[in-house]
Amino acid sequence: MAKYLVEYHRDLCIGCGACVAVTPDIRELDDEGKVEIKGAKKKGDLYTLEIDEKDLKKHKEAAQVCPVGAIKIKDLKTGKYLV
Repeated sequence: MAKYLVEYHRDLCIGCGACVAVTPDIRELDDEGKVEIKGAKKKGDLYTLEIDEKDLKKHKEAAQVCPVGAIKIKDLKTGKYLV
């Protein structure tokens, strides 16, 4: 069962590619210069991806390098944001 929810707010993305640089196996830039997250659910400009502990470190690193805070990570048990 997933323990965390990665939220990517595409409307905030400036396409700098920092998150892609640290997680190229998960993220890539699309034709518009915005990030796509492999396996994420899309609802408008919000992408969500449920992850567990083993994937937390790399997603957290991607969130931390985002200069505009377009990536958030929520602990599904507590409802609090880690990043």
